[in-house]
Amino acid sequence: MNYSGGTNVSSQNWGPAMPPPPPPPQMMSSEMSSANYSSGPSGPALPPPHPGVALGFNKSTFSYEELAAATNGFSQANMIGQGGFGYVHKGVLPNGKEIAVKSLKSGSGQGDREFQAEVEIISRVHHRHLVSLVGYCVAGGQRMLVYEFIPNNTLEHHLHGKGRPVMDFSTRMKIALGSAKGLAYLHEDCHPRIIHRDIKTANILIDNSFEAKVADFGLAKLNDTNVTHVSTRVMGTFGYLAPEYAASGKLTEKSDVFSFGVMLLELVTGRRPIDASEEEDSLVDWARPLLPRALDEGKFDGLVDPKLEGNYDQQEMLRLIACAAASIRHSAKRRPKMSQIVRALEGDVSLEDLNEGTKRPSQPYSGSSSEYDTVCYNNDMQQFRRIVMDSTEYVSSSDYGTTNEYK
Repeated sequence: MNYSGGTNVSSQNWGPAMPPPPPPPQMMSSEMSSANYSSGPSGPALPPPHPGVALGFNKSTFSYEELAAATNGFSQANMIGQGGFGYVHKGVLPNGKEIAVKSLKSGSGQGDREFQAEVEIISRVHHRHLVSLVGYCVAGGQRMLVYEFIPNNTLEHHLHGKGRPVMDFSTRMKIALGSAKGLAYLHEDCHPRIIHRDIKTANILIDNSFEAKVADFGLAKLNDTNVTHVSTRVMGTFGYLAPEYAASGKLTEKSDVFSFGVMLLELVTGRRPIDASEEEDSLVDWARPLLPRALDEGKFDGLVDPKLEGNYDQQEMLRLIACAAASIRHSAKRRPKMSQIVRALEGDVSLEDLNEGTKRPSQPYSGSSSEYDTVCYNNDMQQFRRIVMDSTEYVSSSDYGTTNEYK
Protein backbone atom coordinates (compact mmCIF):
# COMPACT_ATOMS: atom_id res chain seq x y z
CA MET A 1 0.00 0.00 0.00
CA ASN A 2 1.95 2.89 -1.29
CA TYR A 3 -0.33 5.81 -1.88
CA SER A 4 2.09 8.68 -2.21
CA GLY A 5 5.21 7.62 -4.02
CA GLY A 6 7.36 9.30 -6.66
CA THR A 7 6.30 10.41 -10.08
CA ASN A 8 7.91 7.67 -12.15
CA VAL A 9 5.98 4.47 -12.74
CA SER A 10 7.95 1.24 -13.05
CA SER A 11 6.85 -0.82 -16.02
CA GLN A 12 7.54 -3.94 -14.00
CA ASN A 13 4.94 -3.25 -11.31
CA TRP A 14 2.52 -0.76 -12.79
CA GLY A 15 0.15 -0.83 -15.72
CA PRO A 16 -1.23 2.03 -17.79
CA ALA A 17 -3.29 4.72 -16.13
CA MET A 18 -6.82 3.63 -15.36
CA PRO A 19 -9.94 5.80 -15.58
CA PRO A 20 -11.99 6.65 -12.50
CA PRO A 21 -14.55 3.99 -11.55
CA PRO A 22 -17.87 4.36 -13.38
CA PRO A 23 -21.03 4.70 -11.35
CA PRO A 24 -22.38 1.24 -10.48
CA PRO A 25 -25.67 0.06 -11.94
CA GLN A 26 -27.28 0.37 -8.51
CA MET A 27 -26.06 2.79 -5.88
CA MET A 28 -25.89 0.74 -2.73
CA SER A 29 -23.77 -0.11 0.28
CA SER A 30 -23.86 -3.52 1.90
CA GLU A 31 -23.67 -3.97 5.64
CA MET A 32 -23.00 -7.10 7.61
CA SER A 33 -25.84 -7.94 9.95
CA SER A 34 -25.12 -7.07 13.54
CA ALA A 35 -26.32 -10.56 14.39
CA ASN A 36 -23.00 -11.85 13.08
CA TYR A 37 -21.13 -10.11 15.88
CA SER A 38 -23.38 -10.28 18.93
CA SER A 39 -25.59 -12.78 20.66
CA GLY A 40 -27.53 -13.46 23.81
CA PRO A 41 -26.09 -13.89 27.31
CA SER A 42 -25.09 -17.48 26.56
CA GLY A 43 -23.47 -16.60 23.23
CA PRO A 44 -19.94 -15.46 22.44
CA ALA A 45 -18.61 -12.18 23.76
CA LEU A 46 -18.74 -9.06 21.66
CA PRO A 47 -15.65 -8.46 19.50
CA PRO A 48 -13.29 -5.57 20.18
CA PRO A 49 -14.54 -2.18 19.03
CA HIS A 50 -13.83 -1.25 15.44
CA PRO A 51 -10.51 0.65 15.15
CA GLY A 52 -12.29 3.32 13.18
CA VAL A 53 -13.88 4.45 16.44
CA ALA A 54 -10.47 5.36 17.85
CA LEU A 55 -9.59 7.15 14.60
CA GLY A 56 -12.76 9.23 14.65
CA PHE A 57 -14.74 7.28 12.05
CA ASN A 58 -18.27 6.47 13.07
CA LYS A 59 -19.12 3.84 10.46
CA SER A 60 -17.56 0.91 8.64
CA THR A 61 -19.68 0.85 5.49
CA PHE A 62 -19.92 3.60 2.91
CA SER A 63 -22.17 4.18 -0.06
CA TYR A 64 -20.79 4.87 -3.52
CA GLU A 65 -22.23 8.37 -3.34
CA GLU A 66 -20.40 9.12 -0.10
CA LEU A 67 -17.04 8.03 -1.49
CA ALA A 68 -17.62 9.80 -4.81
CA ALA A 69 -18.36 13.01 -2.92
CA ALA A 70 -15.30 12.57 -0.69
CA THR A 71 -12.97 12.10 -3.68
CA ASN A 72 -14.47 14.79 -5.90
CA GLY A 73 -15.97 12.21 -8.20
CA PHE A 74 -12.84 10.04 -8.15
CA SER A 75 -11.10 12.83 -10.01
CA GLN A 76 -7.69 12.45 -11.60
CA ALA A 77 -6.42 15.22 -9.32
CA ASN A 78 -7.30 13.08 -6.30
CA MET A 79 -5.66 9.90 -7.63
CA ILE A 80 -2.64 9.13 -5.47
CA GLY A 81 -1.71 5.64 -6.64
CA GLN A 82 -2.42 2.67 -8.84
CA GLY A 83 -1.16 -0.85 -9.30
CA GLY A 84 -1.97 -4.51 -9.66
CA PHE A 85 -4.99 -4.46 -7.35
CA GLY A 86 -6.61 -1.21 -8.38
CA TYR A 87 -6.29 2.51 -7.95
CA VAL A 88 -6.42 4.84 -4.99
CA HIS A 89 -7.91 8.28 -4.43
CA LYS A 90 -7.50 10.62 -1.51
CA GLY A 91 -10.75 11.78 0.00
CA VAL A 92 -12.13 13.96 2.76
CA LEU A 93 -15.29 13.02 4.64
CA PRO A 94 -17.87 15.64 5.73
CA ASN A 95 -16.44 15.53 9.27
CA GLY A 96 -13.01 16.51 7.91
CA LYS A 97 -11.37 13.08 8.26
CA GLU A 98 -8.94 12.26 5.45
CA ILE A 99 -9.21 8.84 3.84
CA ALA A 100 -7.60 6.79 1.09
CA VAL A 101 -10.13 4.95 -1.09
CA LYS A 102 -8.89 1.89 -2.98
CA SER A 103 -11.11 0.70 -5.82
CA LEU A 104 -10.33 -2.97 -6.43
CA LYS A 105 -10.16 -4.35 -9.92
CA SER A 106 -12.98 -6.69 -10.83
CA GLY A 107 -12.37 -10.39 -11.24
CA SER A 108 -12.11 -11.63 -7.67
CA GLY A 109 -13.30 -15.16 -7.13
CA GLN A 110 -15.03 -14.22 -3.88
CA GLY A 111 -18.72 -13.59 -3.43
CA ASP A 112 -20.01 -10.45 -1.74
CA ARG A 113 -20.71 -12.12 1.60
CA GLU A 114 -17.27 -13.78 1.73
CA PHE A 115 -15.62 -10.50 0.80
CA GLN A 116 -17.51 -8.62 3.50
CA ALA A 117 -16.62 -11.23 6.11
CA GLU A 118 -12.91 -10.97 5.25
CA VAL A 119 -13.07 -7.17 5.37
CA GLU A 120 -14.70 -7.27 8.77
CA ILE A 121 -11.88 -9.47 10.11
CA ILE A 122 -9.12 -7.26 8.73
CA SER A 123 -10.85 -4.02 9.71
CA ARG A 124 -10.76 -5.14 13.35
CA VAL A 125 -6.98 -5.45 13.32
CA HIS A 126 -5.56 -2.43 15.10
CA HIS A 127 -1.96 -1.65 16.00
CA ARG A 128 -0.02 1.60 16.08
CA HIS A 129 2.30 0.25 13.36
CA LEU A 130 -0.43 -0.96 11.00
CA VAL A 131 -2.47 1.17 8.61
CA SER A 132 -6.10 0.83 9.64
CA LEU A 133 -8.78 -0.31 7.24
CA VAL A 134 -11.76 1.67 8.47
CA GLY A 135 -14.47 0.63 6.06
CA TYR A 136 -15.61 -0.63 2.69
CA CYS A 137 -18.21 -0.23 -0.01
CA VAL A 138 -19.87 -2.87 -2.16
CA ALA A 139 -21.75 -1.09 -4.93
CA GLY A 140 -23.02 -3.14 -7.83
CA GLY A 141 -20.00 -5.00 -9.14
CA GLN A 142 -17.53 -2.66 -7.46
CA ARG A 143 -15.64 -3.13 -4.23
CA MET A 144 -13.84 -0.34 -2.45
CA LEU A 145 -11.71 -0.29 0.67
CA VAL A 146 -11.42 2.79 2.87
CA TYR A 147 -8.17 3.32 4.79
CA GLU A 148 -6.95 5.96 7.17
CA PHE A 149 -4.82 8.43 5.23
CA ILE A 150 -1.10 8.49 6.13
CA PRO A 151 0.38 11.83 5.06
CA ASN A 152 4.15 11.39 4.79
CA ASN A 153 4.65 9.04 1.87
CA THR A 154 6.49 5.70 1.99
CA LEU A 155 9.80 4.29 3.12
CA GLU A 156 10.67 3.69 -0.53
CA HIS A 157 10.17 7.38 -1.26
CA HIS A 158 12.28 8.59 1.66
CA LEU A 159 15.03 6.02 1.17
CA HIS A 160 15.31 5.92 -2.62
CA GLY A 161 13.48 8.99 -3.95
CA LYS A 162 15.51 11.32 -6.15
CA GLY A 163 16.55 14.52 -4.46
CA ARG A 164 15.54 13.29 -1.01
CA PRO A 165 17.77 14.13 1.99
CA VAL A 166 19.73 11.23 3.41
CA MET A 167 17.69 9.32 5.98
CA ASP A 168 19.72 9.33 9.18
CA PHE A 169 20.48 6.08 10.95
CA SER A 170 18.30 6.67 14.02
CA THR A 171 15.29 7.13 11.73
CA ARG A 172 16.18 3.94 9.88
CA MET A 173 16.30 2.01 13.14
CA LYS A 174 13.03 3.55 14.27
CA ILE A 175 11.32 2.47 11.05
CA ALA A 176 12.88 -1.01 11.15
CA LEU A 177 11.65 -1.58 14.71
CA GLY A 178 8.18 -0.15 14.12
CA SER A 179 7.53 -2.17 10.99
CA ALA A 180 8.90 -5.29 12.73
CA LYS A 181 6.41 -4.79 15.56
CA GLY A 182 3.53 -4.38 13.11
CA LEU A 183 4.45 -7.52 11.22
CA ALA A 184 5.00 -9.49 14.43
CA TYR A 185 1.48 -8.52 15.51
CA LEU A 186 0.04 -9.83 12.23
CA HIS A 187 1.96 -13.10 12.46
CA GLU A 188 1.61 -13.91 16.15
CA ASP A 189 -1.14 -11.88 17.83
CA CYS A 190 -3.93 -11.74 15.25
CA HIS A 191 -6.74 -14.29 15.26
CA PRO A 192 -6.64 -15.59 12.61
CA ARG A 193 -3.01 -14.85 11.87
CA ILE A 194 -2.31 -12.78 8.77
CA ILE A 195 0.47 -13.31 6.23
CA HIS A 196 1.22 -10.06 4.45
CA ARG A 197 2.62 -11.59 1.22
CA ASP A 198 4.18 -8.39 -0.12
CA ILE A 199 6.49 -6.79 2.44
CA LYS A 200 8.64 -4.09 0.84
CA THR A 201 9.61 -0.45 1.35
CA ALA A 202 6.71 0.70 -0.84
CA ASN A 203 4.27 -0.92 1.61
CA ILE A 204 5.67 0.83 4.67
CA LEU A 205 3.92 4.15 5.09
CA ILE A 206 5.48 6.92 7.15
CA ASP A 207 3.57 9.40 9.28
CA ASN A 208 4.64 12.93 10.15
CA SER A 209 6.60 11.65 13.16
CA PHE A 210 8.43 9.15 10.95
CA GLU A 211 6.69 6.25 12.62
CA ALA A 212 6.31 3.22 10.33
CA LYS A 213 2.92 1.77 9.46
CA VAL A 214 2.67 -1.51 7.58
CA ALA A 215 0.08 -1.25 4.81
CA ASP A 216 -1.96 -3.62 2.64
CA PHE A 217 -1.90 -6.60 5.00
CA GLY A 218 -4.62 -9.05 4.02
CA LEU A 219 -5.15 -7.40 0.64
CA ALA A 220 -3.78 -10.35 -1.34
CA LYS A 221 -6.30 -12.64 0.33
CA LEU A 222 -9.15 -10.17 -0.11
CA ASN A 223 -8.57 -10.01 -3.84
CA ASP A 224 -7.55 -13.63 -4.30
CA THR A 225 -9.07 -15.68 -7.09
CA ASN A 226 -9.78 -19.35 -7.46
CA VAL A 227 -6.68 -19.68 -9.65
CA THR A 228 -3.76 -20.39 -7.33
CA HIS A 229 -1.17 -22.21 -9.45
CA VAL A 230 2.11 -20.34 -9.29
CA SER A 231 2.67 -20.46 -13.04
CA THR A 232 -0.50 -18.48 -13.73
CA ARG A 233 -0.57 -16.02 -10.84
CA VAL A 234 2.57 -14.76 -9.14
CA MET A 235 2.09 -12.95 -5.85
CA GLY A 236 4.53 -10.49 -4.34
CA THR A 237 7.33 -8.39 -5.80
CA PHE A 238 10.44 -9.74 -7.45
CA GLY A 239 13.54 -8.90 -5.43
CA TYR A 240 11.73 -9.48 -2.14
CA LEU A 241 10.38 -12.98 -2.72
CA ALA A 242 11.63 -15.89 -0.64
CA PRO A 243 13.43 -18.65 -2.56
CA GLU A 244 11.06 -21.42 -1.46
CA TYR A 245 8.24 -19.69 -3.32
CA ALA A 246 9.80 -20.73 -6.62
CA ALA A 247 9.52 -24.38 -5.66
CA SER A 248 6.27 -24.47 -3.69
CA GLY A 249 4.22 -21.49 -4.83
CA LYS A 250 3.27 -20.97 -1.18
CA LEU A 251 3.86 -17.89 0.93
CA THR A 252 4.17 -18.32 4.71
CA GLU A 253 5.10 -16.23 7.74
CA LYS A 254 8.75 -17.11 7.04
CA SER A 255 8.34 -15.81 3.48
CA ASP A 256 7.33 -12.48 5.02
CA VAL A 257 10.44 -12.69 7.22
CA PHE A 258 12.64 -13.10 4.14
CA SER A 259 11.04 -10.07 2.48
CA PHE A 260 11.50 -8.10 5.69
CA GLY A 261 15.17 -9.10 5.67
CA VAL A 262 15.54 -7.66 2.18
CA MET A 263 13.96 -4.44 3.45
CA LEU A 264 16.46 -4.36 6.34
CA LEU A 265 19.27 -4.72 3.81
CA GLU A 266 17.88 -1.68 2.03
CA LEU A 267 18.02 0.29 5.28
CA VAL A 268 21.60 -0.88 5.89
CA THR A 269 22.96 -0.38 2.39
CA GLY A 270 20.77 2.30 0.82
CA ARG A 271 20.48 0.05 -2.25
CA ARG A 272 17.34 -1.09 -4.02
CA PRO A 273 16.46 -4.82 -3.99
CA ILE A 274 17.10 -5.09 -7.72
CA ASP A 275 19.82 -3.15 -9.52
CA ALA A 276 18.14 -1.83 -12.65
CA SER A 277 21.49 -1.59 -14.43
CA GLU A 278 22.29 -5.26 -13.77
CA GLU A 279 19.14 -7.35 -14.04
CA GLU A 280 20.81 -10.49 -12.74
CA ASP A 281 22.23 -8.85 -9.61
CA SER A 282 19.89 -8.67 -6.63
CA LEU A 283 20.61 -6.97 -3.32
CA VAL A 284 20.65 -10.38 -1.61
CA ASP A 285 23.22 -11.69 -4.13
CA TRP A 286 25.40 -8.63 -3.58
CA ALA A 287 25.17 -8.56 0.22
CA ARG A 288 25.62 -12.24 1.11
CA PRO A 289 29.43 -12.37 0.85
CA LEU A 290 29.74 -9.09 2.82
CA LEU A 291 27.54 -10.09 5.75
CA PRO A 292 29.91 -12.59 7.46
CA ARG A 293 32.74 -10.03 7.49
CA ALA A 294 30.47 -7.46 9.11
CA LEU A 295 29.13 -9.91 11.71
CA ASP A 296 32.38 -11.72 12.52
CA GLU A 297 34.85 -8.84 12.32
CA GLY A 298 32.67 -5.77 12.81
CA LYS A 299 33.90 -4.32 9.52
CA PHE A 300 31.00 -2.51 7.90
CA ASP A 301 32.80 -0.72 5.07
CA GLY A 302 31.57 -1.86 1.68
CA LEU A 303 28.22 -2.91 3.13
CA VAL A 304 26.79 0.10 4.96
CA ASP A 305 25.26 2.97 3.01
CA PRO A 306 28.15 5.35 2.25
CA LYS A 307 25.72 8.29 2.40
CA LEU A 308 25.59 7.82 6.17
CA GLU A 309 29.27 8.87 6.25
CA GLY A 310 29.87 6.69 9.31
CA ASN A 311 27.24 8.47 11.40
CA TYR A 312 25.65 5.54 13.16
CA ASP A 313 25.85 3.59 16.41
CA GLN A 314 27.99 0.53 15.72
CA GLN A 315 26.13 -1.78 18.10
CA GLU A 316 22.77 -0.81 16.65
CA MET A 317 24.11 -1.27 13.12
CA LEU A 318 25.40 -4.70 14.12
CA ARG A 319 21.91 -5.65 15.38
CA LEU A 320 20.33 -4.42 12.15
CA ILE A 321 22.80 -6.37 10.01
CA ALA A 322 22.41 -9.51 12.15
CA CYS A 323 18.62 -9.38 11.81
CA ALA A 324 18.90 -8.93 8.04
CA ALA A 325 21.35 -11.81 7.70
CA ALA A 326 19.20 -14.15 9.79
CA SER A 327 16.04 -13.20 7.91
CA ILE A 328 17.39 -13.97 4.43
CA ARG A 329 18.61 -17.47 5.24
CA HIS A 330 17.83 -19.87 2.45
CA SER A 331 16.14 -22.32 4.79
CA ALA A 332 12.80 -20.95 5.95
CA LYS A 333 12.98 -23.01 9.15
CA ARG A 334 16.22 -21.30 10.14
CA ARG A 335 14.83 -17.80 9.84
CA PRO A 336 13.73 -16.16 13.11
CA LYS A 337 10.17 -15.25 13.96
CA MET A 338 9.26 -11.58 13.76
CA SER A 339 8.96 -11.37 17.55
CA GLN A 340 12.59 -12.54 17.81
CA ILE A 341 13.62 -9.82 15.35
CA VAL A 342 11.81 -7.23 17.45
CA ARG A 343 13.66 -8.31 20.58
CA ALA A 344 16.99 -8.36 18.73
CA LEU A 345 16.47 -4.86 17.33
CA GLU A 346 15.59 -3.65 20.81
CA GLY A 347 18.73 -5.28 22.22
CA ASP A 348 16.75 -7.61 24.48
CA VAL A 349 18.43 -10.78 23.19
CA SER A 350 22.02 -11.49 22.30
CA LEU A 351 22.95 -11.74 18.66
CA GLU A 352 24.27 -15.21 19.42
CA ASP A 353 20.71 -16.23 20.31
CA LEU A 354 19.39 -14.67 17.11
CA ASN A 355 22.00 -16.38 14.98
CA GLU A 356 21.94 -19.74 16.74
CA GLY A 357 22.24 -22.46 14.12
CA THR A 358 23.92 -20.40 11.43
CA LYS A 359 27.05 -22.53 11.64
CA ARG A 360 25.94 -25.42 9.48
CA PRO A 361 27.46 -28.89 9.83
CA SER A 362 29.78 -30.10 7.10
CA GLN A 363 27.97 -30.49 3.78
CA PRO A 364 28.74 -32.68 0.76
CA TYR A 365 30.26 -29.61 -0.88
CA SER A 366 32.96 -27.19 0.09
CA GLY A 367 32.18 -23.73 1.29
CA SER A 368 30.58 -21.82 4.13
CA SER A 369 26.91 -21.68 5.00
CA SER A 370 26.66 -18.26 3.36
CA GLU A 371 28.03 -19.71 0.13
CA TYR A 372 25.57 -22.58 0.41
CA ASP A 373 22.71 -20.14 0.83
CA THR A 374 23.91 -18.08 -2.13
CA VAL A 375 24.14 -21.07 -4.47
CA CYS A 376 20.70 -22.38 -3.48
CA TYR A 377 19.14 -18.94 -3.56
CA ASN A 378 20.51 -18.20 -7.02
CA ASN A 379 19.29 -21.53 -8.36
CA ASP A 380 15.81 -20.95 -6.98
CA MET A 381 15.72 -17.39 -8.26
CA GLN A 382 16.68 -18.53 -11.76
CA GLN A 383 13.73 -20.90 -11.62
CA PHE A 384 11.51 -18.10 -10.35
CA ARG A 385 12.61 -15.74 -13.15
CA ARG A 386 11.45 -18.33 -15.67
CA ILE A 387 8.11 -18.56 -13.86
CA VAL A 388 7.72 -14.77 -13.98
CA MET A 389 8.48 -14.69 -17.70
CA ASP A 390 5.84 -17.37 -18.33
CA SER A 391 3.29 -15.92 -15.92
CA THR A 392 0.01 -14.71 -17.36
CA GLU A 393 -0.57 -12.39 -14.44
CA TYR A 394 2.02 -10.81 -12.19
CA VAL A 395 0.45 -9.37 -9.05
CA SER A 396 1.88 -6.97 -6.52
CA SER A 397 -0.25 -5.80 -3.63
CA SER A 398 1.35 -2.37 -3.65
CA ASP A 399 -1.14 -0.07 -5.30
CA TYR A 400 -0.73 3.18 -3.47
CA GLY A 401 1.83 5.19 -5.25
CA THR A 402 4.38 6.21 -7.81
CA THR A 403 1.74 7.91 -9.95
CA ASN A 404 1.53 11.22 -8.11
CA GLU A 405 3.74 13.05 -5.68
CA TYR A 406 1.78 13.90 -2.54
CA LYS A 407 2.19 17.56 -1.68
